[in-house]
Amino acid sequence: MNKSSLKQWPVQIKLIDPQHQSFEDSTLLVAADCAAYAYADFHKDFIDGKTTIIGCPKLDDVDYAIKLTQIIENNNINKIVVVRMEVPCCTGIKDALERAVVNSGKDIEVVNHIISLGGELIA
Repeated sequence: MNKSSLKQWPVQIKLIDPQHQSFEDSTLLVAADCAAYAYADFHKDFIDGKTTIIGCPKLDDVDYAIKLTQIIENNNINKIVVVRMEVPCCTGIKDALERAVVNSGKDIEVVNHIISLGGELIA
């Protein structure tokens, strides 16, 4: 039986405490909700070894950049990995994260991955 790679709870951006201990000295995974369902090896390829937060910029009526800025400002984040779907509404999660990094004033490597509607990693 496979074991979950998730390190902390909750994972929803709206619910997470920006000062949660799992963020300190971590690689942060910021993922669109749908990506984990579309990409079969999501735990193995993306969650393993990272602190994971998820959200849907189309359905959540909130500015993710605010919470993401708090997370980045309050913690030593080593790297950020973004995983989103190829659909236009998913660019909102990437855009919010880019604003958050700029707002934080920190220089953090951000790696972007895009999942196709067919569940393939395309970028």
